[in-house]
Amino acid sequence: MNDFQNPLLQPFEAPFQIPPFERIQPEHFKPAFDQALEEARVEVQSIAEDNSEPTFQNTIEALEYAGLRLNELSEIFFNLNSAETNDQIQQLAQEISPLLAEYSNDVLLNERLFARIRAVYQNTDQDALTPEQRMLLRKTYRAFTRNGALLDDEKKKQLRQIDQQLAVLTQKFAQNVLADTNAFELWLLESDLEGLPDFLREAAKEAAIQKGKPDLWLITLQADNYIPFMTYSARRDLRERLFRAYGARAYHTEHDNSDIVCQIADLRLRRAQLLGFESHAHFVLVERMAGTPERVWKFLDFLKTHSRPAALSDTEKLSKRALAEGLDSLQRWDVAYIMEKIKKEEVGIDDEQLKPYFPLQQVVEQGIFQLAQRLYGLHFTLRSDLPKYHPDVQTYEVTDANGRHLAIFMADYFPRPGKRAGAWMTQYRGQYRYQGREVRPIISIVCNFSKPTSTKPSLLTFDEVLTLFHEFGHALHGILADTTYPSLSGTNVYWDFVELPSQILENWCYTEPVLSSMARHYLTGEPLPVGIIDRLKRMKTFMEGYATFRQLSFGILDMHWHHTLSTPPEDLKSFETYAIADVDLLPPVPGTAISTSFSHIFHGAYAAGYYSYKWAEVLDADAFESFEQEGLFNPHVAKRFRQLLSAGGTVEPMELYIRFKGREPDPAALLRRAGLIK
Repeated sequence: MNDFQNPLLQPFEAPFQIPPFERIQPEHFKPAFDQALEEARVEVQSIAEDNSEPTFQNTIEALEYAGLRLNELSEIFFNLNSAETNDQIQQLAQEISPLLAEYSNDVLLNERLFARIRAVYQNTDQDALTPEQRMLLRKTYRAFTRNGALLDDEKKKQLRQIDQQLAVLTQKFAQNVLADTNAFELWLLESDLEGLPDFLREAAKEAAIQKGKPDLWLITLQADNYIPFMTYSARRDLRERLFRAYGARAYHTEHDNSDIVCQIADLRLRRAQLLGFESHAHFVLVERMAGTPERVWKFLDFLKTHSRPAALSDTEKLSKRALAEGLDSLQRWDVAYIMEKIKKEEVGIDDEQLKPYFPLQQVVEQGIFQLAQRLYGLHFTLRSDLPKYHPDVQTYEVTDANGRHLAIFMADYFPRPGKRAGAWMTQYRGQYRYQGREVRPIISIVCNFSKPTSTKPSLLTFDEVLTLFHEFGHALHGILADTTYPSLSGTNVYWDFVELPSQILENWCYTEPVLSSMARHYLTGEPLPVGIIDRLKRMKTFMEGYATFRQLSFGILDMHWHHTLSTPPEDLKSFETYAIADVDLLPPVPGTAISTSFSHIFHGAYAAGYYSYKWAEVLDADAFESFEQEGLFNPHVAKRFRQLLSAGGTVEPMELYIRFKGREPDPAALLRRAGLIK
């Protein structure tokens, strides 16, 4: 294959330089990576071998822009590996990940390059730099010292080997989870459908027809099947079967991750200790708002102490209701089902009755888009003429109040076999300025909402509405980016700060102006009744004690893997049970595990960072009080928050927050919102 046949080796000629997705084939990636890696190495080496005096411009800034083509190619490949993968792409990921790890090590362990960086760091008059330049200089120097630049040759060799192994193992982990998620099928007869809402029955029938079994119904482990089935199915035996299958993904199966998670945790520990840190958590948290593992544990203990009474009360209420329903005891596969019954009675909310008021496209246009317009003056124009990687993807051009192009926004809403579970925001290109031109971003959100059927549009549960707002908040962080350097742009911020923009946006879902705009019955156009709006507001505190303990269990398990663990556990299940015993409200289920499919920490970037979801809830609860007190769409408050978003990682997060709020965040704000304190 020559360069002219490979679209990844040619300039992207589509509007806004969007990648030519329709022309890209898996076999294009390896040659493109080979060339991009070679180009990046040449660019980096030219900086390292420059004989002139090291300066910020010829060293730090030059390195920041080295390998731009490689960075963009990596964004394309790994985004597709998550959202539209296949066996060929997954195999390529196993080949390409070690190559990228090797390149990263070659850069970070380049002694001549680091000598120039250290010279700039030690000799430059920092007052002569802009604040953004000072941040880039500090970040670049720390990146090298935190990744082995000060190690001797033998330890550098060990570090390279560890990074190579981690690159392979984390990809294998994700592939195993996806394989087990896709492999399970629960085939139902009509007599098995008791309690299931019409939308799930219809989707299950269509899935069965596609599999050539029109007389049956098919339920899978995809989120748009699993969550509603566990919530509504009156068949306890089938709920248990589905729960056990979900909990057993990559645990003692053909695609077992039991050893892999132990290897990953052990390699991370060894890596941290090579670099002079006590644990992986110590290594990670130096670059977080929390700062130290001790502060994270103190934060988790603070939440545990204040939420325990409510968590125990919620669990007791669930247990009593389970007994009243004729169950012998409350089991994990009963929780969502029993909780839904209590919610209908106490709050008066029935997700199935609510769904007709939340058709996806209406929530998009009258919810997230209109909110972005009211807060920040943004406009979203659907563009059917632009390349996209799957027919389901919707692509929009984003402009500001003056009509200036800001970004491309891509939305991929529905599940399919080649897409991993969950919801996330990502980018195919970030925002930055280079050689006198501004490069605007290509931002994407990926979800797994119920597909439209032949008779109904995609209808969202209220939890899915919250998910959409959450991911759109991340998207706004990228869309509104306004920095010079790509590594400081958009969501390139401390990991326990990155969830603030996403989680704060969820708060508007409970406000009357937004609900009145986006919540209208898809058949009649009738608005959501005012009484239901009031009930939705009460939803914010429903079973919040139980929900908080559930989140704490994930954060605590993560910290045990990455802070307290000194050797791999002999028995993974026993380790998990011990780690979360103080916050686990129900007995453990044999044959299931959390860690083997805990993608956030073993494939994503949340290792020693899962606590950040609750940390960011403190930030968003405290920040949103400013909008509540000064006006939900107050232009002055919105302007201050937009400045926080646009700054990206150019300013320390605490300083950014203080600029917005006028003080440090108040942890009690989260407890007030959750109804855990007055």
